[in-house]
Amino acid sequence: MSRELLVAGSIALDTLEGPFGTVQDELGGSALYFAIAASLIVPVRMVAPVGIETLEQLKAVIGSRPIDASLIQVLDAPTFRWRAQQEAGRNIDLGSKDSIYDRWEPNPPAGFGGWAFVGSVRPDRQAQLMERLGGAEMLAADAMLSYVQSRPPDAREVLRRSRWYFCNQEEFAALDGEDPESFRTRWGLEGLLVKAGALGVTAYTGRGSLHVPALTDRPVVDTTGAGDAVAAGMLGHWMTTSGDPDALLESLVWGVAAASLTISAIGLRGIASATREQLDERVLEVKESLRHES
Repeated sequence: MSRELLVAGSIALDTLEGPFGTVQDELGGSALYFAIAASLIVPVRMVAPVGIETLEQLKAVIGSRPIDASLIQVLDAPTFRWRAQQEAGRNIDLGSKDSIYDRWEPNPPAGFGGWAFVGSVRPDRQAQLMERLGGAEMLAADAMLSYVQSRPPDAREVLRRSRWYFCNQEEFAALDGEDPESFRTRWGLEGLLVKAGALGVTAYTGRGSLHVPALTDRPVVDTTGAGDAVAAGMLGHWMTTSGDPDALLESLVWGVAAASLTISAIGLRGIASATREQLDERVLEVKESLRHES
């Protein structure tokens, strides 16, 4: 039986501020960014809550992509809202309205044994998802700085249950991280991926570390969703190799390529308008950048 890829996380209406101006009610969220990016590589299933007022907008974005939305719960509650301001190439979290999680009971498929990524979502729900997806062959999770700071016990429970953990440098520090390899060993992780914006990404495993640079010659419009796209590209590609350790570097390249497409426009617009051919071309660019760095 072929492996399945599943993402659980948020569907959001974002207010984004930056050099591009201000946009409101921009469809986003960790689950949706991941699903759109991963669907350029493999089919993906989504687990997330959404308010009924956002359903038609969500359907339009998913369209005919190979995304199984049957596990999305449509609730009579306001869709999760998030506000951020972009400064120096990164998003400053200005707060969120997450009452929909009070109504949502996460419902991943029972006995799921494929590959699962649990994106940023309120930590109590993220911890529930990690518990219910505990039988997954690959179980990865992502951090969100404001939640790590406001709910450290839940955030650490998510970390404890992860096989792979994704975080940026600020989130790593907030989790008392100093040396990445020591951190990975202390938490029993198979892999730790640290995202460093324009400096690229570095993965730490028992075999050592692997670094892939970002494409600095490509325009950066909005960095929202970049981390979800990194995870989507990496996990989506790596799953096609059955998680071959020798294919990890190549898979990281796919993650950086997906992120580069994502940050090329505001919100989801960059990755949602991308084609598989464009992703393939971007992969070749990242490989060339990696060759030059080496």
